[in-house]
Amino acid sequence: MCETISRVCNQVSPTLVADAVYCKSLVEWALDTGTQETNVGISDQAVEVRAQGWRRMAALHQLIESRLEKALQDGHGLSVVEFTVMDALSRQDGWHLRMAQLARAAGLSPSASTRLVNRLEDRGLLTRILCADDRRGIYTELTPAGRRELARARPAHDAALESAIAEAEATPELAGLVKAFTD
Repeated sequence: MCETISRVCNQVSPTLVADAVYCKSLVEWALDTGTQETNVGISDQAVEVRAQGWRRMAALHQLIESRLEKALQDGHGLSVVEFTVMDALSRQDGWHLRMAQLARAAGLSPSASTRLVNRLEDRGLLTRILCADDRRGIYTELTPAGRRELARARPAHDAALESAIAEAEATPELAGLVKAFTD
């Protein structure tokens, strides 16, 4: 889940990873303020703060993920992970990545990333090419059709993300977390 949150948040702003580190430090601070120790050496208060923080992060993730999924599926027939893969490829010199790099960028196992690339390749959005330096290596590359589809989908993605963040900011339980990620 953390990789997915990081992946989505990185699409909002490159500073969000630093903000996530800040959030982690807030949780660690909260853990240090607990007074009653449980049998595992963590205070009851700290355990509840940690659990509440994770529930809020999960709620924020679900809100963002569901908004993005609906906007991308309805308007472009893309899933969030398909968009994420295409977006990751678009940010690379030469528009390509090795399969292992692509799996890491999408937060997928190697076999899941292979299935995903197969689906996108069948739709003409990605292609695989042999690495010129190492004939054993395979790159996945965004095709011209993939670049066009990504360009068409990006405004829907960005609008859905902005809407989800605005809704989260208006939700008292999520407002502090959104503020931590966006300040």
